[in-house]
Amino acid sequence: MSQYISAAQDMRDEITRLRHSLHTTPEIGLDLPRTQEKVLAALEGLPLEISTGSALTSVTAVLRGGRPGPAVLLRGDMDALPVTERNDLPYISRNEGRMHACGHDLHTAMLAGAAHLLAARRDELAGDVVFMFQPGEEGCEGAKHMIEEGVLEAAGQRVVAAYGMHVVSAMLPPSVFSSRPGPLMAAADTFLVTVKGRGGHGSTPWRAADPIPAACEIVLALQTMVSRDFDVFDPVVVTVGAFQAGTADNVIPDDARFQATFRTFSKENRALLKRRAVELAEGIAAAHGLRVETDFATGYPVTSNDGDETAFAGRAVDELFGPGRFSVLPNPVMGAEDFSYVLENVPGAFVFLGACPPDRDPATAPYNHSPEAAFSDSVLPDGAALYASLAHTRLAAAAS
Repeated sequence: MSQYISAAQDMRDEITRLRHSLHTTPEIGLDLPRTQEKVLAALEGLPLEISTGSALTSVTAVLRGGRPGPAVLLRGDMDALPVTERNDLPYISRNEGRMHACGHDLHTAMLAGAAHLLAARRDELAGDVVFMFQPGEEGCEGAKHMIEEGVLEAAGQRVVAAYGMHVVSAMLPPSVFSSRPGPLMAAADTFLVTVKGRGGHGSTPWRAADPIPAACEIVLALQTMVSRDFDVFDPVVVTVGAFQAGTADNVIPDDARFQATFRTFSKENRALLKRRAVELAEGIAAAHGLRVETDFATGYPVTSNDGDETAFAGRAVDELFGPGRFSVLPNPVMGAEDFSYVLENVPGAFVFLGACPPDRDPATAPYNHSPEAAFSDSVLPDGAALYASLAHTRLAAAAS
């Protein structure tokens, strides 16, 4: 598979131009019309069967191999974040308040590069490759929408394996791939709480029913609950990221609201956290003589890698780049990822790729989602080569 490395290096400028073009015009959510246009243009002329989504601006491309065999899937997400970029780059975002702060522009460019690499060697493929260009990873369940629209059966048969990749602007050394079998990323749910009080003058709190102290107490109690009710070897994270109450210093408001993200790795803790959080909120509110309204929005499930497919991906990195370029993560990551929906349906592996720029330290560099997050173009050929090698080698293994 070393041919893919040299071929990807030959495409470096082309892949980089696509990445920079995507970075300058980031789009968010499920509707990415300009991004879709750029992907379709990048695939133009290749022997692909291309379809686009109806509920979202996805692109699905199928490459038919020269010999019969199963189908495998490669996925790259395309959407950006509602973040204002703070970087000094010649290709900085031109869409105010939007930024490719999570590196999805690299994923898209690498996957398009892999399509070119595999198309050039399609006669050697013992089966088909499905390229999944996906909008709406950032909280919009784009993968779930694409599954509902048939991406897993796009080749006319259900894919037997699926692979995804994610660059990180910190955490890993540049050009190092990393993953782990089993749980890799957490399930993410949202807990919404409204404490119902009775407004009044700030100088006479006894004439009102102040919701703010009760809401603050619930926030703090949630943290205590995590440390007391849950096994430290089955991690749980609760973070309150939004809190709204009041309009003036001398006005007690009617309501206080907050939102929290819950991160878990087991079905048992996911269910227990929901139940205990509601009990805790209701109990504290009642102790203050107040009512509380709670809502629980279920988000992405755990991203869980298949053990065999993860080992295969590690071997593919070693065979392609030599030893030392793949590391096994000792612990899962608390972030969440909607490739989890794909891995719930077919065996596969999700792999991280260190993309920290050479002038930054991975230990201290701004991480993904930061307005100062930056990703090195140098990893683009390697990512494209690994995508191609995973598909080619997996099909060959299935045929043997």
